[in-house]
Amino acid sequence: MNGTLLGFDYGLARIGVAVGEGVTGSARPLRTLAAEGGSPAWGEVATLIEQWQPQALVVGVPRRADGSDGEITAGAERFARRLAGRFRRPVYTVDETLSSREAAARLAADGRAVRGRDEKARLDAAAAAVILETWLAEGKGA
Repeated sequence: MNGTLLGFDYGLARIGVAVGEGVTGSARPLRTLAAEGGSPAWGEVATLIEQWQPQALVVGVPRRADGSDGEITAGAERFARRLAGRFRRPVYTVDETLSSREAAARLAADGRAVRGRDEKARLDAAAAAVILETWLAEGKGA
Protein backbone atom coordinates (compact mmCIF):
# COMPACT_ATOMS: atom_id res chain seq x y z
CA MET A 1 0.00 0.00 0.00
CA ASN A 2 1.46 3.32 -1.02
CA GLY A 3 1.01 6.30 1.22
CA THR A 4 1.07 7.15 4.87
CA LEU A 5 -0.17 4.77 7.56
CA LEU A 6 -0.74 5.15 11.28
CA GLY A 7 -0.02 2.25 13.64
CA PHE A 8 -1.44 1.80 17.14
CA ASP A 9 -0.16 -0.16 20.14
CA TYR A 10 -3.36 -0.56 22.17
CA GLY A 11 -3.31 -0.54 25.94
CA LEU A 12 -5.73 0.18 28.74
CA ALA A 13 -3.76 3.19 30.06
CA ARG A 14 -1.77 4.27 27.00
CA ILE A 15 -1.98 3.84 23.24
CA GLY A 16 1.25 4.21 21.30
CA VAL A 17 1.05 5.76 17.85
CA ALA A 18 3.51 5.52 14.95
CA VAL A 19 3.56 6.86 11.42
CA GLY A 20 4.90 4.88 8.49
CA GLU A 21 5.19 4.76 4.74
CA GLY A 22 4.03 1.87 2.63
CA VAL A 23 6.61 2.60 -0.07
CA THR A 24 9.60 2.30 2.26
CA GLY A 25 8.10 -0.24 4.65
CA SER A 26 9.40 1.79 7.56
CA ALA A 27 7.76 3.45 10.55
CA ARG A 28 8.77 5.76 13.35
CA PRO A 29 7.31 6.41 16.78
CA LEU A 30 5.04 9.43 16.85
CA ARG A 31 3.52 9.82 20.31
CA THR A 32 1.56 8.12 23.04
CA LEU A 33 -2.04 8.92 23.88
CA ALA A 34 -3.44 8.62 27.38
CA ALA A 35 -6.32 6.16 27.57
CA GLU A 36 -8.90 5.51 30.21
CA GLY A 37 -10.03 1.91 30.22
CA GLY A 38 -8.65 1.55 26.70
CA SER A 39 -10.47 4.58 25.31
CA PRO A 40 -8.35 7.49 24.12
CA ALA A 41 -9.44 11.08 23.82
CA TRP A 42 -10.96 10.60 20.38
CA GLY A 43 -10.35 14.25 19.52
CA GLU A 44 -6.61 13.61 19.77
CA VAL A 45 -6.94 10.66 17.40
CA ALA A 46 -8.94 12.84 15.00
CA THR A 47 -6.20 15.49 15.11
CA LEU A 48 -3.54 12.90 14.21
CA ILE A 49 -5.64 11.58 11.33
CA GLU A 50 -6.26 15.10 10.05
CA GLN A 51 -2.56 15.95 10.32
CA TRP A 52 -1.16 12.79 8.70
CA GLN A 53 -4.02 11.88 6.31
CA PRO A 54 -3.26 8.13 6.49
CA GLN A 55 -4.42 5.76 3.79
CA ALA A 56 -5.05 3.11 6.46
CA LEU A 57 -4.69 2.38 10.16
CA VAL A 58 -3.03 -0.69 11.71
CA VAL A 59 -3.77 -1.93 15.23
CA GLY A 60 -1.68 -4.47 17.09
CA VAL A 61 -3.76 -7.22 18.66
CA PRO A 62 -2.07 -9.17 21.46
CA ARG A 63 -2.19 -12.95 21.35
CA ARG A 64 -0.71 -15.59 23.60
CA ALA A 65 2.23 -17.68 22.41
CA ASP A 66 -0.18 -20.45 21.38
CA GLY A 67 -2.20 -18.00 19.26
CA SER A 68 -5.15 -17.81 21.63
CA ASP A 69 -6.69 -14.56 22.80
CA GLY A 70 -4.92 -12.70 25.58
CA GLU A 71 -6.38 -10.61 28.36
CA ILE A 72 -6.81 -7.47 26.26
CA THR A 73 -7.34 -9.02 22.83
CA ALA A 74 -11.05 -8.12 22.81
CA GLY A 75 -10.27 -4.52 23.80
CA ALA A 76 -7.77 -4.13 20.96
CA GLU A 77 -10.25 -5.56 18.46
CA ARG A 78 -12.97 -3.23 19.77
CA PHE A 79 -10.56 -0.28 19.43
CA ALA A 80 -9.90 -1.28 15.79
CA ARG A 81 -13.65 -1.40 15.06
CA ARG A 82 -14.14 2.01 16.68
CA LEU A 83 -11.35 3.50 14.56
CA ALA A 84 -13.00 2.15 11.41
CA GLY A 85 -16.43 3.42 12.41
CA ARG A 86 -15.30 6.88 13.48
CA PHE A 87 -12.78 7.68 10.77
CA ARG A 88 -14.02 5.72 7.74
CA ARG A 89 -10.59 4.46 6.77
CA PRO A 90 -9.42 0.89 6.28
CA VAL A 91 -8.29 -0.59 9.60
CA TYR A 92 -6.12 -3.69 9.70
CA THR A 93 -4.97 -5.76 12.63
CA VAL A 94 -1.74 -7.66 13.14
CA ASP A 95 -0.51 -9.96 15.88
CA GLU A 96 1.62 -7.80 18.13
CA THR A 97 3.17 -10.57 20.20
CA LEU A 98 6.55 -9.43 21.55
CA SER A 99 6.32 -5.98 19.92
CA SER A 100 7.14 -4.25 23.22
CA ARG A 101 10.15 -6.50 23.73
CA GLU A 102 11.39 -5.71 20.20
CA ALA A 103 10.80 -1.99 20.77
CA ALA A 104 12.75 -2.08 24.04
CA ALA A 105 15.62 -3.85 22.30
CA ARG A 106 15.67 -1.23 19.53
CA LEU A 107 15.66 1.62 22.04
CA ALA A 108 18.46 -0.03 24.03
CA ALA A 109 20.52 -0.52 20.85
CA ASP A 110 20.17 3.22 20.23
CA GLY A 111 21.36 3.93 23.77
CA ARG A 112 17.87 4.89 24.91
CA ALA A 113 16.97 2.05 27.26
CA VAL A 114 13.63 2.31 29.02
CA ARG A 115 14.48 2.74 32.67
CA GLY A 116 11.58 4.34 34.46
CA ARG A 117 7.84 4.57 34.56
CA ASP A 118 7.84 7.90 32.71
CA GLU A 119 9.68 6.35 29.77
CA LYS A 120 7.02 3.71 29.15
CA ALA A 121 5.15 6.16 26.92
CA ARG A 122 8.19 6.25 24.63
CA LEU A 123 8.20 2.46 24.61
CA ASP A 124 4.51 2.34 23.59
CA ALA A 125 5.13 4.62 20.60
CA ALA A 126 8.17 2.54 19.62
CA ALA A 127 6.04 -0.63 19.88
CA ALA A 128 3.49 0.98 17.54
CA ALA A 129 6.31 1.43 14.99
CA VAL A 130 7.23 -2.26 15.36
CA ILE A 131 3.57 -3.22 14.85
CA LEU A 132 3.31 -1.12 11.70
CA GLU A 133 6.58 -2.44 10.28
CA THR A 134 5.47 -6.01 11.05
CA TRP A 135 2.25 -5.51 9.11
CA LEU A 136 4.16 -4.01 6.18
CA ALA A 137 6.82 -6.76 6.23
CA GLU A 138 4.15 -9.46 6.12
CA GLY A 139 3.16 -8.05 2.75
CA LYS A 140 -0.20 -6.85 4.00
CA GLY A 141 0.45 -3.41 2.61
CA ALA A 142 1.20 -4.70 -0.91
